[in-house]
Amino acid sequence: MSRRTKALLAATSAVALTATTLAAAPAAYADNPSTTVVASGLNNPRQISFGAGQTLYVAESGTGGSGPCLPNPEDSSDQVCLGATGSITEISRGEQKRIVTGLPSLASAEGGGASGPADVDVRGNTITIAVGLGGTTESRAQLGAGGAQLGTLLTGRIGSSLSVAADVAAYEQAHDPDGAGPDSNPTGFIALDSHNWAVIDAGGNDLIKVGKRGESTVAVFPGDRTAPAPFAGPWGDAGTPLPYQSVPTDVVKGPDGAFYVSELTGFPFPKGASTIWKVVPGQAPTVYATGLTNVTSLDFKGNQLYAVQLADNGFLAGPIGSVRKVVPGSTDHPVVVGGLQMPYGIAIRGNDAYITTGAMLSGGGEVHRISLR
Repeated sequence: MSRRTKALLAATSAVALTATTLAAAPAAYADNPSTTVVASGLNNPRQISFGAGQTLYVAESGTGGSGPCLPNPEDSSDQVCLGATGSITEISRGEQKRIVTGLPSLASAEGGGASGPADVDVRGNTITIAVGLGGTTESRAQLGAGGAQLGTLLTGRIGSSLSVAADVAAYEQAHDPDGAGPDSNPTGFIALDSHNWAVIDAGGNDLIKVGKRGESTVAVFPGDRTAPAPFAGPWGDAGTPLPYQSVPTDVVKGPDGAFYVSELTGFPFPKGASTIWKVVPGQAPTVYATGLTNVTSLDFKGNQLYAVQLADNGFLAGPIGSVRKVVPGSTDHPVVVGGLQMPYGIAIRGNDAYITTGAMLSGGGEVHRISLR
């Protein structure tokens, strides 16, 4: 999330309380008659993608660890601590296994709401992983060598040591494309080829290109909107106009070759305020669809775009979300499947979509399959 998002979240315990309460009873998340569970027991699962054939890969942000620790950006009374608990899970032929472990993870004591592995791409035996941060290069440095891979893109061969292909946090520190002060949290990316990537930085509110061809800013997403405060706080009375940032979350390439970017929005996470942006390099972002809420992931099936809403009524109302069929230019997007608990990532193959749920739960995350017929 972005710097202003976190500053406002520090003034409310609503989000943290929701995550903690649900983490205490992950079994309650298992039942949804519209879906089939194909993986379970995941730690803060985020984006999901296909490799060869029907093999799925899930980025698990982990459960943090014993430290070093930093102040929790979402709760000023708490802290998040580092651990090597991030991982990548492979799902193939009805079985799941963690094929990459020991990745950095930052989380509070309960292990929920972690920052760590956020997206994954596998091509042949080469794997690339976006590792979140939610901070600056200075805060990362306080974590020592164990935190050095936070805020980066890692790549290498499966089963071998991974190396930093791009330091997204360092790019944000040096360039600050949105001009709101450095803050970096890479949450989604796509491979442009084997050595270059387009990366969403949710902290920096931008889309950048990184890799052997160099680094550049592709788009910056506007954060000059306001919504009424849902309750009184340091900003004033309930109803006081609050500015909120874009907080982009994922990027996909459309059949037209353009980039499409999802948007979570920052606090107060207003219902219906998320935009899906279309980005043509060299041009300013344009609006593809509006009226969505807290969108975390996108994928195409042919010319049809699908979106995951983390929370249908805005996150402060509880993280019960859905998959939506996006109608270009519209504010009305039909529900494909609803009642999902903390849904986050989506990957489509054939007539089926695979969705990660329990995105802020330690051990309570799942992957669900739904039919798009």
